[in-house]
Amino acid sequence: MSRQPSDVVERSGNERLGEIVSGYAAVTERLRESHERLRAEVKRLGEELADKNRELARRQRLAALGQMAAGLAHEIRNPLGGILLYASLLEKELKGDVGRLHLVKRITSGVRSLEGLLTDILAFAGENQPQLRRTNVGRVMDQVTQMLWARLKELRTRLHVEAGLNELELKADPLQLRSALANLVLNAAEAAGRGGQVRVLASPGDEAGDGVRICVQDNGPGIPSECLDRIFDPFFTTKARGTGLGLAIVHRIAEAHGGAVWGRNRPENGAEFVLELPAAREPKARRGSGHEPPGSESAGMSQGSPRRGTAVRG
Repeated sequence: MSRQPSDVVERSGNERLGEIVSGYAAVTERLRESHERLRAEVKRLGEELADKNRELARRQRLAALGQMAAGLAHEIRNPLGGILLYASLLEKELKGDVGRLHLVKRITSGVRSLEGLLTDILAFAGENQPQLRRTNVGRVMDQVTQMLWARLKELRTRLHVEAGLNELELKADPLQLRSALANLVLNAAEAAGRGGQVRVLASPGDEAGDGVRICVQDNGPGIPSECLDRIFDPFFTTKARGTGLGLAIVHRIAEAHGGAVWGRNRPENGAEFVLELPAAREPKARRGSGHEPPGSESAGMSQGSPRRGTAVRG
């Protein structure tokens, strides 16, 4: 039986209506997906803005704190200089009087300790504009180990420096980089405790090769979880004797270089601090080989300063 023309027309109309409805459904689904993506992006941007606002507020607080601390440091330094001068004159007069001379030396020691604190405050609060130039990380690390040799020996710290640091070059201020690395190594040594171990490793900062990460690891007890968000705050410390300025200074140096620094606990044990700074353009040599140091550790040296690629026991 042949199909009536009206049936054909009705079927054709239903098919077209179905196609229209399907088209609208597809468009609606795409709009819904687009809306969800936009809503997720708005949420992400809102969270990022909140983070930036918190960071801005933190920097403003630190700037105000730095200005106040710098003013106090300058005011305190002058009378301290006078106390130190008079104590040294008194020390000359009391040569032979062992009892009183001991008291004078304790005064002198206390004043020098306060002067060290003031130096740290001024380093944190002062202008931090780095004098950037091509800087070899290995040579700076050699200077750091020379600076800290006596303290590392006192703590009997076993320090291992990755040989690859000699192949790394940064666009950095060498004096500020030395200060940052010295603070990180000393912090790690003191956290590890007497007879502890500290490793200094390096790796490329990102896939583009635009940065270098220097990692300072220790085998100490790690960072308490409640302290992780505060470790770079000035004057915050968990040590019985400490100013709480070392890591704050490292943070300021990293920011001044357009880099970053962060700390975290290692899964095995201990803590790791990572300093990421821009690499020198067109490096002369390849970068470090990664987080695992090449070769094995050697025995501690009895004289001189730590050498590249060796382990040193104080």
